[in-house]
Amino acid sequence: MKPIFDRIRQLSKPFLDTRHNDVHTAISTSLAFQLLEKEGGDENIVIPAILLHDTGWKRVPSKLHLKAFGPKATEPKLNRLHETEGVRIAQKILQTVKYDALNTKKILEIIDGHDSRTKPVSLNDMVVKDADKLWRYSSSGFRIDIDRFGESYEEGLDRLRSNLSRWFFTGTAKELAAAKLGRREMEKAIE
Repeated sequence: MKPIFDRIRQLSKPFLDTRHNDVHTAISTSLAFQLLEKEGGDENIVIPAILLHDTGWKRVPSKLHLKAFGPKATEPKLNRLHETEGVRIAQKILQTVKYDALNTKKILEIIDGHDSRTKPVSLNDMVVKDADKLWRYSSSGFRIDIDRFGESYEEGLDRLRSNLSRWFFTGTAKELAAAKLGRREMEKAIE
């Protein structure tokens, strides 16, 4: 990882100690690098965006998180709040590290709609959106989600299966999600 990305990661840490965002961001960053390799995109936009995309959750009271996201979400305005607050936090961090102004603008645009905007604005946005959602198929992401959503293992698998074709934009993300889902299904069979 480039030193500037590591500096951004370090500055984002105090904002990622809620909602398992520290784990989520680490896994999503690794997935973003994989997607960049296969799908293209600009790592100078994608990596800072994925490192900073969920910092705004720090500004949403934790008792309201499950109203904002997940299968039983009832208040999308709270989900939107984490995006707008994330833009403010990301802007300060990117200014602190003196990040390129044009890239900063593109990063903030991605963060500002990474969950609420249904159509990506660029390839970089697609990669961020896909890396963000792919984490749900990872072993850690899957287990965190079924615990916080109060789902059985099978209910969690059903949620992933039912969203596989609609959550992802890139072919690589769809392939990775299907492979990870297969591993979660195999883990269920072993239990």
